[in-house]
Amino acid sequence: MNLSLARALRVNSSPCIAFIGAGGKTTAMFQLARQLPPPVIVTATSHLGTWQAGQADRHIITDTPAPLEDLEHGLTGVILVTGQMDGDRLRPINDYLANWLEQFCGYHSIPLLIEADGAREKPLKAWAEHEPPIPAFVRQVVQVAGLAGLGSPLSSATVHRPEKFSSLSGLNMGEPVTSQALAHVLTHTEGGLKNIPAGARRSVLLNQADTPDLQSAARGLAQNLLPAYHSTAISSLKQERIFAVYEPAAAVILAAGEATRFGAPKQLLDWKGQPFVRAVAQTALQAGLAPVIVVTGAYAEQVSNTLQDLNVTIVKNDDWKSGQASSIKAGIEALSHPRLKGQSDVGSAIFLLADQPQVTTSVLRALVERHAEGLYPIVAPMVMDRRANPVLFDRATFSDLSILEGDVGGRAIFHKHRVEYLPWHDDRLLLDVDTPEMYRRLISDESL
Repeated sequence: MNLSLARALRVNSSPCIAFIGAGGKTTAMFQLARQLPPPVIVTATSHLGTWQAGQADRHIITDTPAPLEDLEHGLTGVILVTGQMDGDRLRPINDYLANWLEQFCGYHSIPLLIEADGAREKPLKAWAEHEPPIPAFVRQVVQVAGLAGLGSPLSSATVHRPEKFSSLSGLNMGEPVTSQALAHVLTHTEGGLKNIPAGARRSVLLNQADTPDLQSAARGLAQNLLPAYHSTAISSLKQERIFAVYEPAAAVILAAGEATRFGAPKQLLDWKGQPFVRAVAQTALQAGLAPVIVVTGAYAEQVSNTLQDLNVTIVKNDDWKSGQASSIKAGIEALSHPRLKGQSDVGSAIFLLADQPQVTTSVLRALVERHAEGLYPIVAPMVMDRRANPVLFDRATFSDLSILEGDVGGRAIFHKHRVEYLPWHDDRLLLDVDTPEMYRRLISDESL
């Protein structure tokens, strides 16, 4: 599945996005413009090169809204709006026109894309005092970084404002630019996070991943940029390819059942010296999933007591008797709760069962990695031609999960979304502890 830039950035039909950074910023902006329903207005609060205007279908040079008001019902394609020509550069639009464009585009549901700083065509940059000029109304900021700068000496040849980059990263002039140094700059409040409006979605586009080595470096870097950013995409805009998109992945552990068939609370059964539910929660945490939500119901107090010292959020489902759907809904609702501020904008959630302590961090990380490669709606393990648990659900499915009713699980929406199967060669994922006999088999299996 070849991701589009629009899908990778989770862009809606009428976005208001600012592009900053270096290493393909203008290319990214115009590629995205071509993927959105026309008309699309592109503009800049910083200088553009005159040669860049050719990427638009129409170029309007103005300091006032008048030319756009006259064309209100005749806008088509990609329209570039800039200030006057200044030699080989186009001046930025003024604040009045920027605010007018925001209102105009919002009223007519027209995408508005803004280039909000310059980099003199270098792959990397740092920011001067006046940069980046991001309008306060912007709802998403895309930070672009060119991976071609990695390994190169820190100098003006590859970095715009290298002295500032040195100050932010801790590198000395002339030292090779490392992934760690770039991460320091991109996550610094005076670096990549500078002037981003509060509440705006923050995305990084690690561009110029044109070789396998750079793609590998980008994958390591991407994880270090979360949670400072809501998402990190790895791209080669030259090849028009998105290789992966990393976002925070949550865990929802379903631990509300009464286990009437088993005859005892399965959540509290012993697994290598600790209760089942605690073992599952620890595995989720060790896999890097966050937040980790544990949905309780029957035996809520006992289950909660086993988790008190872990970094998990416990949600009590008072409607647990109605079936598993109510616990799924409780988990989805918890992901957007204000008390999880900074973690509620997850890209996906893995639903785990409290009676499967044998699930490993390896399969959880593999599910997250496969999801990153295509932002698939659903990713499920496939073991010996059988679907297994746990299952990852993209945030695009959350609305469907939240309206499930009765004793049904996530399988009830498989017919509505594409399911990407992850081949897995561990048949322990097929083992369910539904009876005392299955429990004895589980704890006697020496391979576990």
